Amino acid sequence: MYAIVLTGGKQYKVSEGDQIQVEKLEAEVGSKVKLDVLMLVDGETVKAGSPLVDGSEVVAEVVNHGKAPKVLVLRYKAKKRIKKLQGHRQPYTTLKIVSVK
Repeated sequence: MYAIVLTGGKQYKVSEGDQIQVEKLEAEVGSKVKLDVLMLVDGETVKAGSPLVDGSEVVAEVVNHGKAPKVLVLRYKAKKRIKKLQGHRQPYTTLKIVSVK
């Protein structure tokens, strides 16, 4: 059984026991989070929601918070002596899927 869930403006295919990295959530480490279910597949039947599936839920546990590797952005204009270097590290939350119902 797996489900397609929506969090942080992105969609993820999950099943029980999976670990996923999503956009940072404001939740304590060790707490449970319910995710919005867009589609649910149990092997034979497919339930698609409009936009969400009624009566189904995906429960995940927050494992940790972290930051992705640094991405460097360089703006450069030739022959103008203009160069600007900027870095960015995207925060994320790691979730472990506890149950898909």
